Amino acid sequence: MTPTLTDLVTIPQFFTLPSSLLALVACFAFAEAQYPPPASYQNILNSPLDPRITVAYKQPPAGTCTTAYATQKQYTGYIGLPPYTLAPIQQNYSINTFFWFVEARQVPESAPLTIWLNGGPGASSMVGMFNEVGPCEVIQTEDGSYGTAFRKFGWDRSSNMLFIDQPNQVGFSYDTATNASYDLFRGEIIEPPTGADAVLPEFMYVNGTFGTASSGRPTGNMNTANTTEIAAAATWHFLQTWLAAFPQYNPAVRPNVTTSHYGTNAPVGVNLFTESYGGKFGPVFARYFEERNQLRSNGSLPNNSTLAIQLESVGIINGLVDDLIQDATYPSFAYNNTYDIQAITITEQLNEISAFSASGGCKEQIVSCRQTMNATDPEGYGDVATTNALCEAAQIACLNVSAAYYANGYDPYDIRQKLPSPDPPAAYQEYLNNASVLAAIGARVNYTESSPYVQNEFISTGDTIRGGLVEDLAYLLRLGVRVALIYGDADYICNWFGGEAVSLAIAATLPDYPVASPVMSLNGPSVVAIPASYASAFPAAGYGDIVVNSTYVGGATRQYGNLSFSRIYNAGHFVSYFQPETAFTVFTRIIQGDDLSTGDAISLSTFTSNGPLKSNYSNTDSYSPAPTCWLRSWNATCSAADTKAMLAGEGQVFQGMFIANQGHSVTLPTSTVAAGVRGHPVSTSSLGGTGGKTGTAAMSETGLTGVYTATATPFSTHRGGAAGSAALLGSWRMKLGPAFVVLLAVGVGGAIIL
Repeated sequence: MTPTLTDLVTIPQFFTLPSSLLALVACFAFAEAQYPPPASYQNILNSPLDPRITVAYKQPPAGTCTTAYATQKQYTGYIGLPPYTLAPIQQNYSINTFFWFVEARQVPESAPLTIWLNGGPGASSMVGMFNEVGPCEVIQTEDGSYGTAFRKFGWDRSSNMLFIDQPNQVGFSYDTATNASYDLFRGEIIEPPTGADAVLPEFMYVNGTFGTASSGRPTGNMNTANTTEIAAAATWHFLQTWLAAFPQYNPAVRPNVTTSHYGTNAPVGVNLFTESYGGKFGPVFARYFEERNQLRSNGSLPNNSTLAIQLESVGIINGLVDDLIQDATYPSFAYNNTYDIQAITITEQLNEISAFSASGGCKEQIVSCRQTMNATDPEGYGDVATTNALCEAAQIACLNVSAAYYANGYDPYDIRQKLPSPDPPAAYQEYLNNASVLAAIGARVNYTESSPYVQNEFISTGDTIRGGLVEDLAYLLRLGVRVALIYGDADYICNWFGGEAVSLAIAATLPDYPVASPVMSLNGPSVVAIPASYASAFPAAGYGDIVVNSTYVGGATRQYGNLSFSRIYNAGHFVSYFQPETAFTVFTRIIQGDDLSTGDAISLSTFTSNGPLKSNYSNTDSYSPAPTCWLRSWNATCSAADTKAMLAGEGQVFQGMFIANQGHSVTLPTSTVAAGVRGHPVSTSSLGGTGGKTGTAAMSETGLTGVYTATATPFSTHRGGAAGSAALLGSWRMKLGPAFVVLLAVGVGGAIIL
């Protein structure tokens, strides 16, 4: 039933699990929103491995996403999987998966390859591309229009980067292109296209082209994955074709390159980094890839029509890995966190603890779901109705464990804030829906940041409750894959208390690994007592400071062998948005196999971090920016007063922002702000891309390449902010292929990079 004006004004400020909070300052006026122009590509071909699969891609004009160096190539496009590609999974629909690839800033022909996936389920990886770790960010210029600036600490600084919109119907990915209307207030797609209803003003409706998922289709008919296992299969098929179509970036086919744990002349691996619901995607996808490698090895999969995807590292950023472990931390984090914010009362805390552990509560229902799933749906394809219903019921019951936090109005992604949320901004959504940008990247559908339809499909199977991810990560450690957990310490929904508990649970599953290895001595074989097992050595490892530059410690990290847990200070859910330099530094040290504390080259077979056994740093950050009401992120960023004004026909719309006070003047950037636009890039020297917030962190002047290596820790006032004076502390370096290159030493007062 269509709500009345009164109904809409009194709708509470809800957050929908996790849709993403976005952008910076809007991009193009809604009058310009339109159907995508006909897509054109420089290359359309069939997969070298499977002629049924199509590949269509192009190089976007310079300036579409401004990079640090004009020489960095980019490719955008689609890989199309026809129906039944995923058999025995019942995939009776097409899958057209969008990707955006960008080369590393230095020697891309030997740089690592990192795959980035946002979570949701249903969140586009363009969130990570434009608001977190990608090479560019959207900025507003003095005339109110939008362009792009390079991101100083984008992860292309040390890796080739591949961003994938998955599963089907997410972001730019789709099944069949369908004209429809997008209701910005409700976040619904309405097919066929229609005008605004009697309640909403016209600017809250946008006509465009989308996939077939819409409000008129029942759950179970959205032509997308409904479990992480199915999404893993689709992504494996995507990567098979992508790696074959772009062999120059496929580490497995590079000559004369070796890797750390697959043996001499084995394929150099790739890195898989995920966020939020990526706590599910990362472990399951990685295990799926490695199991397919084993099937290739034993002949069950043909080697001539498949490729190995050898993983070097799996990184999970503020991930929801295991609800049985992490849900239990909601009451304690909400009441007694390191920010000294009591988001709930002691009574509410006790009630939430009971909701988790009492008979018939969250914990008991999770266990019941998992026992039933293991017996009836071990493949995890979500096609057993009774199991789906049991696991969905458990997921709903577990909402009670965090109910008080939301009822009290706090931002799920940042305990320092109340809703509506100020971060991250949503300008990039406006930018990506501009006709010239859609044409530049070959998009066949309009952009939406998150899909409630995909999310509902995963909810319908209770996917988040099903479990097994801790065991998947332990399995990866046994294979020699690096597993890194990274958590911003202001996040609530995937808080660092729970992340730390997951890291300890992973270690606890490995009491017999690593095992003592026989070595030859003068008297014959002998056994070395070390290394110790993960179960004993990881919890005994101390927290080391994450030294980001000569004046700043960005967090604390526990590391033993290939397993690490890092707490990032003064960062919400989107860690790289809040602390770009710290996030980049940790990322690069992970993929290079270094000490996450200092960046030193180490032997991971025996390395143990040093420091206190608990991370007790108390935050003092008072970060509290004012929110902006974005039309394309209405339910996350707009207040009840904004909604009331919008429905009453008051206020004004400017570049995708709603301004409730009609007399309010809009402040535009000064003429010194420069941005590249499609076909008209600007020089690197004229751009000042920062890549998001830095809290109180000191931004070192390091140029556009390199990662910091510390030889000491800044003085005692360093944590969470800049120190006073600093001694000689380290250097900036860049790994090129398998070798280290020391670029320049750092002296008192900062660093310069060549």
